[in-house]
Amino acid sequence: MSFTQGGNGNDAHSGRTVTSIPLTDANPTSSASFGTLVRDAAEQMSTLVRAEVELAKAEVTGEIKKGLQGSVYFILALTVLLFSTFFFFFFLGELLDVWLARWAAFLIVFLLMVVATAVLAFLGYRRVKKLRAPEKTIDSLKQARSVLPAGFGGAHDEHLALEKRVD
Repeated sequence: MSFTQGGNGNDAHSGRTVTSIPLTDANPTSSASFGTLVRDAAEQMSTLVRAEVELAKAEVTGEIKKGLQGSVYFILALTVLLFSTFFFFFFLGELLDVWLARWAAFLIVFLLMVVATAVLAFLGYRRVKKLRAPEKTIDSLKQARSVLPAGFGGAHDEHLALEKRVD
């Protein structure tokens, strides 16, 4: 079974699906053998793990795309800082040299270049700041943990308790 309302909202538009499993009894007649029950449980666990991995991958992929889009502003800021349309700013310095001392004219040009760099870096920072944690995956893992028997999560809890004691 799969659904298309998952991920960051863009998955349904791009045609991608995220696998999910129904959390109902595999054999409701309760006449199944122990081996069949174990096999069904193993299949459901395998499908659950695959679904969680797909969900995480879908969410992280969306966040990486947002991060890459934000990094474009940082690249533009560096381009302006390093190359900054050299001839235009040199022209501006020479033009200001007509009314001001030469050192003051080129200082003004330098400050304009720094301001342009700061504005582009700020735009990049605002874009990257919008990144968020994969909340749907975290919630789904918490729900899956509550569905699993106590034996599956107990070793992890004991490991965390030991780590806290060591610290």
